[in-house]
Amino acid sequence: MSFSVSAVPAVPSHPLAPYGWDQEWEDVFTPHRSTGAVLGRVVRVDRGMCDVVTAEGVVRADTEFVVPRDPMKVVCTGDWAVVDPAGQDPRYVRTLLPRRTAFVRSTSSKRSEGQVLAANVDHAVIAVSLAVELDLGRVERYLALAWESGAQPVVVLSKADLVPDPVVLAHLVRDVESTAPGVPVLTVSALAGDGVEQLTSLVGYGTCVLLGASGAGKSTLANTLAGADIMDVRAARDVDGKGRHTTTTRNLLPLPTGGVLIDTPGLRGVGLWDAGNGVGQVFSEIEDLARDCRFQDCAHDAEPGCAVLAALSDGTLSPRRLDSYRKLVRENQWITAKSDARLRAEIRREWKAKGAEGRAKRVAKRGWDG
Repeated sequence: MSFSVSAVPAVPSHPLAPYGWDQEWEDVFTPHRSTGAVLGRVVRVDRGMCDVVTAEGVVRADTEFVVPRDPMKVVCTGDWAVVDPAGQDPRYVRTLLPRRTAFVRSTSSKRSEGQVLAANVDHAVIAVSLAVELDLGRVERYLALAWESGAQPVVVLSKADLVPDPVVLAHLVRDVESTAPGVPVLTVSALAGDGVEQLTSLVGYGTCVLLGASGAGKSTLANTLAGADIMDVRAARDVDGKGRHTTTTRNLLPLPTGGVLIDTPGLRGVGLWDAGNGVGQVFSEIEDLARDCRFQDCAHDAEPGCAVLAALSDGTLSPRRLDSYRKLVRENQWITAKSDARLRAEIRREWKAKGAEGRAKRVAKRGWDG
């Protein structure tokens, strides 16, 4: 994927300006004006239908004409949609304007499909609850997908009021910062109001999507940012800190302080989807070290002159980071290979070559093949 986020002049007089309409979208939509079609932003999708906010208000539209074989192109919350003009019944989404960014994960389907969770997002806000033990590996997964989407990741350590010891809190922040190079890490207590102003100013322009596991406090954060109880909030279970999926659909709404928010249901699975660049961004220190390895194709396993293993030996690089990096690289290669026959064939050839090399070494050592 190759998405990028850039500052685009707004069109303040346009009725859709609070939903993110700007001059670039105006230019892209121009060819559709002659058809009489209406432009709007998808605020919710539900079973083949979607709610689209337009200059005339929110309209209900059928997505039947935008159901391609490619699941990456289905209508998604955050899309800008070209809809039939008023008076037609039913009204259909005829096409989508090209997406600037898209947050995509792999599905649990055996068909190797990607699922777009949110489109045209500028900030991916990853909510991590401090009510439970930090899962840094899961944070790295979210970050990889966020970087790959083209959005700017932001990590929000929610429920900070549950860590009253400032020393412990500072230690937790450092742990997350070490896994998130180049990413703002904020501590927020929505109930106490701590850190909310900083988060509000950070996401006060463009579109942000709230991501995280159930129970991470996303709905509370959404209510805080919106300045109203727009999302149902229920306490997380004491036994494991997990929530009860109070949000069941992805919803888009303008914020009173500026910007647009997409709230999402809690994610159980965070599978990578063609996120090689994102993984490299998350583990930028390992990628930098790898440039100094003796061999360009170094696997950082047992090769001589490996700068990554040298950093591991002298304590510069933590074993957990390297293990996580290897795991995500392998996973991403596998999911990419499942959807790319050519790459899959290359990987199989590589595996066969390594197997043949191993057999040759055994033959040389034993003097016979048995």
